[in-house]
Amino acid sequence: MSASERDVLWFTEVGRQDTPSAGGKGANLGEMTQAQIPVPPGFIVSAQAYTRFIEQSGLRPAIQKLLSPLDYNDSARLQRVSEEIKSLIRSAPVPQQIAAEIKKAYRQLGDGPVAVRSSATAEDLADASFAGQQATFLNIVGEDEVVDAVRACWASLFEARAIFYRADKGFEHMKVAIAVPVQRMVQSLRSGVMFTLEPVSGDRSRITIEAVFGLGEAIVSGEITPDLYVLDKASLRILEKRVVNQERQFVRNPQADGGGGTNVWLPVPDELARQQKLSDEQIVALARIGKRVEEHYGFPQDIEWAEENGELFIVQSRPVTALAVAGVEAGEAEETAPLLLSGSPASPGAAAGTVRIVLSASEIDQVKKGDVLVAEMTTPDFVPAMKRAAGIVTDRGGRTCHAAIVSRELGIPAVVGAGEATTRLRNDQLVTVDGSQGKVYDGRAERRLAWSAQEKARQAVASDVKTHTKVKVYVNLAEPDLADVVAARNVDGVGLLRAEFMIAEIGEHPQLAIDEGRSEEYIQKLTDGLRKFARAFDPRPVVYRTNDFTTNEYRNLRGGEKYEQFEENPMIGYRGASRYIRDIDIFRLELEAIKRVRQDYPNLWVMIPFVRRPEGLAAVKEVMEREGLVRSQDFKLWMMAEVPSNVFILDRFIDVGIDGISIGSNDLTQLILGIDRDNARFAAEFDERNEAVMLALEQLIKTAKRRGITSSICGQAPSDYPELTQKLVEWGITSISVNPDVIDKTRQIIAEAEAKLAPVGTKA
Repeated sequence: MSASERDVLWFTEVGRQDTPSAGGKGANLGEMTQAQIPVPPGFIVSAQAYTRFIEQSGLRPAIQKLLSPLDYNDSARLQRVSEEIKSLIRSAPVPQQIAAEIKKAYRQLGDGPVAVRSSATAEDLADASFAGQQATFLNIVGEDEVVDAVRACWASLFEARAIFYRADKGFEHMKVAIAVPVQRMVQSLRSGVMFTLEPVSGDRSRITIEAVFGLGEAIVSGEITPDLYVLDKASLRILEKRVVNQERQFVRNPQADGGGGTNVWLPVPDELARQQKLSDEQIVALARIGKRVEEHYGFPQDIEWAEENGELFIVQSRPVTALAVAGVEAGEAEETAPLLLSGSPASPGAAAGTVRIVLSASEIDQVKKGDVLVAEMTTPDFVPAMKRAAGIVTDRGGRTCHAAIVSRELGIPAVVGAGEATTRLRNDQLVTVDGSQGKVYDGRAERRLAWSAQEKARQAVASDVKTHTKVKVYVNLAEPDLADVVAARNVDGVGLLRAEFMIAEIGEHPQLAIDEGRSEEYIQKLTDGLRKFARAFDPRPVVYRTNDFTTNEYRNLRGGEKYEQFEENPMIGYRGASRYIRDIDIFRLELEAIKRVRQDYPNLWVMIPFVRRPEGLAAVKEVMEREGLVRSQDFKLWMMAEVPSNVFILDRFIDVGIDGISIGSNDLTQLILGIDRDNARFAAEFDERNEAVMLALEQLIKTAKRRGITSSICGQAPSDYPELTQKLVEWGITSISVNPDVIDKTRQIIAEAEAKLAPVGTKA
């Protein structure tokens, strides 16, 4: 029976391609499990089970009737409709077969406490987080209790906040289903949230961790202000620590099995209350896991973690849904307006408005457009009011609480953890919220407001590609679901489309498909993935790097162990161009997919990775030409420049016949310095700004310019080091391909570098 027909799916059986069955959260848990990220085991009650429940119970017509005339901005009416729909669902019996499957899986998981979490099929997407819209139940014990919790999760799909959010994002209510992951409960001594960037500034070179004693719900809800740890991502060096006294913690009720509530607030023992939540060693270990998760997904991640008996677990990960412009400074202008409050900077920018204090979700209608929403902490029920607010201030919370996440997604300045905002501020008071510095001023803070306006104008100028930059700004991508989102940004195309994630989603070794007579199926799946990118960016170029799996990565695919030999050093083993000319049948699958997409979208180009010798490049070209892929005005062939031989004899590679190079600074640095880029011991020494690496970059770019071909760079370096980007422009690079979160900042750096190079009296 296929995944689309089953009521229960185990984490070990699903990956991110299974969102229609497992929901966003469930698919990610399965994906991380298969990637050997430390995830507590569990299973998923599939979205199809929910759909069968709705159909067999006859609830669909009744729900549609209640929703069809609804004004989603009428908060009171929305709340009444929500309660009516949830009551219908909670009172409907779970079909016997589905309930039996849930109970059986719970027993196989080992009974005991579990976390039951909602996982909507339109959840944890790159452009909409749906943060906290549906329910989560922790420390659920017993077969019947788990079934009840699953049904409660189904009902939570129609929370008032969830209905509003779907309507606002343009999702049709009855087309969004919900899966329910059931996961072994981690009895957290410590837990928290980790961002693989600095979430306020968008600085990709940082990792931000928040930690509390007890269950992590205390952070997300904003009930507890957490410890904050900030690390340099490259070296994993701890840059900043803010330790907060924690007097109470949210934990499983010790009396839960005797009739008490499931989870309770208890005092933190005196000897722990003032302690740093994680040791420095644990902070670094957790950050290292965060790097692995981001590298796997190829996009900054918002991660929930927990620690039990000294062991760290990842319990959830999703793409960061709102990325600030990295590196924007808070400004040095000294403000003369009186300072009222200070807290954590949560969402950048500054805005002025009149205070509206909201102590519960039932009062959100009081917030009018342009008000400053002041609350102890926001919940998902506050979102309609947050959309109307000019700024947000909360008493509690850190930079990863609900108020912070949603404010950044909405682009609204926010200050969280301000302590006494709801008591020290008063309704109708005029204040300025400075979300970049974490401050609230009395009246209009004109200097901060002027600075914020200048930053917006500067960002707008920096994103005006045609007027302000000759060097093209491309983007690095791998995830098909991000194609449309990123294509809407001010970007000139895709400078590095990685094949590996699409191949991983197919999930099997290509030779297995060939041997089993399923080549056409494999080709079509790859074609579908490539077409998403080419269509989204058309007519802008999409430079597709053909599959660069190493043997150990191939072995992880279904059937991989049959075809792949073990290698001691796979990073310098059987990969790239060397593989194509030996495994020609596999390479032909990829070439056929490229040809099919190019029939409709000729903006799809090809880039060959890890080319050791000019003869190898020539052999690859010969295979491509035999398959009908010949260089032309609308089909460009690039070569990755990432092996030292590419630097020393680039002219000979160019003589073979290529249109451009793209520098893979990660591999090039690794091979020039002889440092394993994944070895944490050498993290501080792995630096693209090393003199030897810089000389190699300069020689590659200048040789390409002399020979009249394009040059690009697609490694991590330009995303992390603005000073390196400036040098690339000076040397004559024609394009720079960066991660999505630094598109605008890179454009700004390029514009400034070009302005310095322009002759006096001219514009860059």
